[in-house]
Amino acid sequence: MHITRRRPDTRQGPADTFTGAVWLDEIAAPAAPSRLRMFNVHFAPGAHTAWHTHPHGQVLHVLEGEGLVGRADGEVEEIRAGDTVWIEPGERHWHGAGPRTFMTHLAVVEAAEDGTTASWHAHVSDYPA
Repeated sequence: MHITRRRPDTRQGPADTFTGAVWLDEIAAPAAPSRLRMFNVHFAPGAHTAWHTHPHGQVLHVLEGEGLVGRADGEVEEIRAGDTVWIEPGERHWHGAGPRTFMTHLAVVEAAEDGTTASWHAHVSDYPA
């Protein structure tokens, strides 16, 4: 077993892919041949991602608070601490905090061969308030 002890550098979510105050910590990025990436993502109330997809899908595990996941078919799912959500490969979606609570989740993805973990699209125009 190999234990990696690294102190992640917290960075703010960029305005071209997030709305509101979002902070990210990359907590796992094993060396090749692994393409696993794990992020701890903290959303302030009402903060959320833009529409996006992942080449190999995504697992979200909510650590605290309450939030929402929206999918291209119009479905909006409420999520809360302890919930785990699977996003299919290539599925257009968004996720973020509820309107009155912070939300933190782990996001686990597998990078594509070129290293990309997401393809970003337009901002969400009708995020639930």
